[in-house]
Amino acid sequence: MELWHTCVVLLAYLVTVNCIMWNLQPNTQKCLKEELQQNIPVIGEFEVSEAPGQKVDYVVTDSKGHTLAKREDISKGKFSFNTESYDTYEICFISHVPANMRGITQEISLITKHGVDTKNYDTYGEAAQLKPIEKELKRLEDLSNAIVQDFSIMRKREEEMRDTNESTNSRVLYFSIFSMCCLLGLATWQVLYLRRYFKAKKLIE
Repeated sequence: MELWHTCVVLLAYLVTVNCIMWNLQPNTQKCLKEELQQNIPVIGEFEVSEAPGQKVDYVVTDSKGHTLAKREDISKGKFSFNTESYDTYEICFISHVPANMRGITQEISLITKHGVDTKNYDTYGEAAQLKPIEKELKRLEDLSNAIVQDFSIMRKREEEMRDTNESTNSRVLYFSIFSMCCLLGLATWQVLYLRRYFKAKKLIE
C-alpha cells in the first residue's frame, strides 16, 4: 500500500499542467511557446483584468503560422485544440489601446493542460460506473502510458541525434583527410617547382 502511494505521488508530479501570471503592458504582446508531440489535446483557461477602453486578443499558432485558436476582446474564457504534428506551438496575448488613451497595465493569468490531464475522469467514471479507486487507477494507467510514450519518443529522438552526430563526425573526418592530402600535395608541388626554378637560375646544382 505504501509503495502504491509513493507511485501516486511520483506520477502526480508529472501531470502536465502549467499555470502562469504576468503583466501585459499597453499596446504590446506576450507570447508563450511549447514543444508538443502529435495528436495531443490542449486546453487553456485565461483571465484578463479589466481596463476600460482597452482590448486584449489571443491567438494560438504553430511554427508554420497556422492559426489553431483565436479570439478578440477577451476577458475570461477557455480554448482548446489538438496538435497536428510534432511542432512548437505559440499562444500570444495582444493588447490594443486607442490612440487617444494612455493605457494601463493589465494582469493576465493562464492555465494550460495537455495530454492525459485534459480528460474529465469524473464524467468518465460516472458513465462507466467506476468506483473512486477504479477511476484513480484509470487515470494513473493513462498517465503511465503517456509517460512510456514520451520516453519512447525521447529514445527515438536520441537515436536520430546520435545517427546524425556519427554521420557528421564521419564527414568531418573525411573532409579533414581530404584537406590534409590537398595541403601535402600543394606543398610537394611547391618544393618541386622551386627546385626546378632555382636549378634553371643556376642557384643550386
